[in-house]
Amino acid sequence: MGAAYWIKGYLLAAVPLFAILAAVEWYKGDFARQDMLSAAAWALIAAALFTASRYRRHRASKYCGRCEDIGKPRTPTKPEKP
Repeated sequence: MGAAYWIKGYLLAAVPLFAILAAVEWYKGDFARQDMLSAAAWALIAAALFTASRYRRHRASKYCGRCEDIGKPRTPTKPEKP
């Protein structure tokens, strides 16, 4: 996974988050330049934390247990006899 993958993941997190935060500011009636800059700053910070945590997990090769179970067949359990 190269740099392009992580940059793409960062942008895929930052852009929708900015849109959501900007929409909330617009809905509240505060659509000033300072509010948009604040929404952009929070979106960039949150996306950076999200991407950094994903990168750290990737480097440590630790994956989510639920994610590893996806696609594995379930073993049927036998009902206990009373």
